Amino acid sequence: MKELILELIEKGKYSEARNKLIDMNEVDIAQLLEELDKQKLLIIFRILPKEIAAGVFSYISYELQGYIIESITDKEIKNIIDELFFDDTIDFLEEMPSNIVKRVLKTTDEDTRKLINQFLKYPEDSAGSIMTIEYVDLKKEMTVEQALEHIKETGVDKETIDTCYVLDSNRILEGVVTIRKLILSNGSTLVKDIMTSDPIYINTHDDHEEIAALFKKYDFISMPVVDNERRLVGIVTIDDVVDIIDQENTEDFQKMAAMHPSDEEYLKTNVLALAKQRITWLLILMISATFTGNIITKYNEVLQSVVVLASFIPMLMDTGGNSGSQSSTLIIRGLALGEIRTSDILKVILKEIQVSFIVGITLSALNFLRIYFLKKIDLYISLTVCITLFFTIIIAKIIGGVLPILAKKLKVDPAIMASPLITTIVDATALIIYFSVATRLLHI
Repeated sequence: MKELILELIEKGKYSEARNKLIDMNEVDIAQLLEELDKQKLLIIFRILPKEIAAGVFSYISYELQGYIIESITDKEIKNIIDELFFDDTIDFLEEMPSNIVKRVLKTTDEDTRKLINQFLKYPEDSAGSIMTIEYVDLKKEMTVEQALEHIKETGVDKETIDTCYVLDSNRILEGVVTIRKLILSNGSTLVKDIMTSDPIYINTHDDHEEIAALFKKYDFISMPVVDNERRLVGIVTIDDVVDIIDQENTEDFQKMAAMHPSDEEYLKTNVLALAKQRITWLLILMISATFTGNIITKYNEVLQSVVVLASFIPMLMDTGGNSGSQSSTLIIRGLALGEIRTSDILKVILKEIQVSFIVGITLSALNFLRIYFLKKIDLYISLTVCITLFFTIIIAKIIGGVLPILAKKLKVDPAIMASPLITTIVDATALIIYFSVATRLLHI
């Protein structure tokens, strides 16, 4: 399809290309535009019907959105903004430089401009920054027949009509009612008799993570957003929550890899920016790793006396780091999903001790067989390695389980306490145990 459309564009058959594009899904058109050079991109974007163009615009990258706005006329900008859902408009403007924002605002009427400016003032990670004002509101005194007629008249441009919101004269949220319940109810029934009173709602300043957790808990496809007086000011829909989950997961992965979080695409990110994102944590971890070197230096005489001890250091440190990472990964996931609370810290410690005993005994026993019987290493050296391995696994798993919970308690992202940091702590601990056991058992 891509080749055919480009061929039609090259031949100047814009009407035929337009017809082909109309048959495509908006997401697929957006993907097509991402793959084209900017000149062809503009041609294709301009031949799209304005309602499709607005939908495609909401799916393309912020970089291309900015380029399109800079390249088209004010009238074309107005057509896009008029057709975009309000939350998509806010998402777009939040990412644009001030000159583009000013140009877009210039094409809107005064009421819309005030509303956009109000939304842009909400904190970046709040419900207010992602909500939309395109919802259906009803009065509880309406009959079902009147409500359905109202939905037909006003629902065309709404982002969703699956759930309708029942408000009083002061726009206080009184209840919600689904379109399914309205359709299946008798036409003369009053809305107040079938609505769900005291619905679950979120505040304009609630955090993204809290919102995502509520959607997951209650299987919502939309949620009302209210101000401090419980007046309905907007709704958050599931498509925005999916984006939140994607962003939060990406951020956690980056933090777990000891990188500064960024939502920029890898191939589109400047090399210096990528280096900047990584270098800070690498510097911190590099400096912290000097503690490991100091421990080895302190016990240099032990290593010189029994040189074979040095050959087991990588195995002990790697096993300890991996053990801690396993625990931290599970705990971070549990915290993110709400399966583990900070008050569960003692339960986590107890469970990790039990798990580490089983893992520690198994790995230590297997290592003893390998070192003593297969490698023919001295009995006391074999015992030194295996005893260290056992205690290292126990401590690593406890550290890996506890640190993310402590981070959460201190209002720090638990993902920061992931593999690199835990590995650094466990490495130092493993060496201290190793040389302490060796000193006592080998009488060095």
